[in-house]
Amino acid sequence: MARDTPTAYDTRPAHDTRPASVVVVGAGQGGYQTAASLRELGYPGRITLISAEDALPYERPPLSKAYLTGTADETQLWLRPVTYYVRQSIDLVNGTVTGIDPAARTVRLADGSEYDYGHLVLATGARPRTLDVPGAGLRGVPGSALRGVHTLRTAQDAAALRASLAAARRAVVVGAGFIGLEFAAVAREFGCEVTVVEAQGRPLARAVSVRTGEYFTRLHERRGSRLLFGRSVAALHGDRRGAVRAVELADGRRLPADLVLIGVGVTPRTELAAAAGLPVGDSGITVDSRLLTADPYISAIGDCAAFPQVRSGNRLRLESVQNAVGHARLVAERLTGTFRAYDELPWFWSDQFSTNLQIAGRAEGHDTEVVLGDDPEAFSVLLLRGTRLLAVESLNSPVDHLVSRQLLREEVDLSPDEVTAEGFSLTSLMR
Repeated sequence: MARDTPTAYDTRPAHDTRPASVVVVGAGQGGYQTAASLRELGYPGRITLISAEDALPYERPPLSKAYLTGTADETQLWLRPVTYYVRQSIDLVNGTVTGIDPAARTVRLADGSEYDYGHLVLATGARPRTLDVPGAGLRGVPGSALRGVHTLRTAQDAAALRASLAAARRAVVVGAGFIGLEFAAVAREFGCEVTVVEAQGRPLARAVSVRTGEYFTRLHERRGSRLLFGRSVAALHGDRRGAVRAVELADGRRLPADLVLIGVGVTPRTELAAAAGLPVGDSGITVDSRLLTADPYISAIGDCAAFPQVRSGNRLRLESVQNAVGHARLVAERLTGTFRAYDELPWFWSDQFSTNLQIAGRAEGHDTEVVLGDDPEAFSVLLLRGTRLLAVESLNSPVDHLVSRQLLREEVDLSPDEVTAEGFSLTSLMR
């Protein structure tokens, strides 16, 4: 595999303007939005949207929240009803793409069918990582894990997890990232005993500040969950019927469990791109700032794409609805004649119990954390590098979040002395 290094594809001519047909591989948020945006922008050609799931395109965020709790059913997850695709002449195809022929500009499905494209959009997403320990299942082999061991990525995953949750008494969550903590909150509300096992020293270690991580530790402990940091899993143990019964840690301790959720991140789906000879790296399919791959007739978007951030020059891959939608709209614009670099401000959110966390920007390389607000249940954390505001984490503070997005887009400079001065607030800065 090629290493993940920035490229300068942007200077190439735009051969892909208004192609006769567009094929989109992957019908998640990014794939759906590509097709929808093309029609919104007046694209008249053929659009084929290929999904490996036997379901209409749907939202993923509710899978760990409303869908898991039963307050939303499958139809409420749909991004659009089936009539929308008929009216917009978007061909929905259910099948697994097994290969791309860049020379012939075709994609091949497992059933032998082929689709030609004027432009191809790879929106293949990512798959959950598994644990390389006994009982967790073999990588790429569905059903090889002990019964009651789950990952959470698709609606099918969520349906299986919901069924297990209804009968579970003791749940162990491996990984204190967003998916793990969101599920832990739901499991507690279902009355389960919950233990969260995290290899890092705090929750959300790669995503949020120390202060915000401390808040979520206290939040989950107040609600009755146990959080074990700096621990790794050695094995999952089951009974004679193949159902999980315990999680063994590396120190030999065994945690009773009849439900285990593995939430240790995802791996981008790059196999199709790599087999087609496209550059890929550890973080995803390599694209330029217009989201083009090395082939000017193929784009990659969303969770599978590693793109250069215009402001920093660093290549990154983002897992968020906002990023997938932004990528899709940019590609649709390019395919209908409007060209720009992708430079949208990233933002994220997470709901756990009654707490809403909203994050604007990216905090990599920050050297200062400043907390705004005296309410322990509603505050914001400003993350700076020198005088540069990099990101803002807002807990139960939606106004701060909206203001921070504007400030970050304007790339304001703030001194630590300024933001710690009495009376300082984000809204006063806007005024």
